[in-house]
Amino acid sequence: MDINSTHFAIAFVSGLIPALFWLWFMLREDKARPEPKMLIATAFIAGLLIVPLVFPVQQYATERFVGANLIWVWVIIEEVFKYSAALIFVLWNKAVDEPIDTIIYMIAIALGFSALENSLFIFNPLQDGDYLNSFLTGNFRFLGATLLHVLASATVGIAMALSFYKKSWIKVLSATAGLFVAIILHALFNLFIMEASGGTVLSIFMFVWMGIVVLFLIFEKVKLLEKNHRRVL
Repeated sequence: MDINSTHFAIAFVSGLIPALFWLWFMLREDKARPEPKMLIATAFIAGLLIVPLVFPVQQYATERFVGANLIWVWVIIEEVFKYSAALIFVLWNKAVDEPIDTIIYMIAIALGFSALENSLFIFNPLQDGDYLNSFLTGNFRFLGATLLHVLASATVGIAMALSFYKKSWIKVLSATAGLFVAIILHALFNLFIMEASGGTVLSIFMFVWMGIVVLFLIFEKVKLLEKNHRRVL
């Protein structure tokens, strides 16, 4: 194994382990009726696999947009690809039979995407022998960008969850609105991070962490939807 292969292996493991930790942590919210492990793995791997599809499209966008416009286009590409992967690989499955499932699978896809994306960010400084920067990048993305991906994709999942028992056109409208909000959240994070320094970065991270707290509160509300639905039946 040459040095580049070794560095990529280290970077991949460094990106994969934190993502799997967050996945394990999030799956605890669905302990009552856990999803099939194989389908969770499928969602996670689907997230991994769309990264090589997203990057060329983003590179194409780089040649045509600049500044804030480029950030918005990049974010739209990422969020649309993640949502599309969910539709193609998991959301049609009969195992998606309660509202919370849509959030779980959107998070699984987001974490798969984040795992490989983070690996590539870690790999670049590692390849140049900048081990400290590689380590700092991994930690920075573990606490910030990874959770931002979770929050953005979970927003789409929440929109679908809240309309889970509604008519089809309401589901489509709700999911579209969720995707729109996810794009705004993701783009604003990227724009603020680009302009941030020092304590400002910490403030931005605090908003992401607060968003994760809100996500857990919404998890409880979504669980009540299923309980109320079962009572009616």
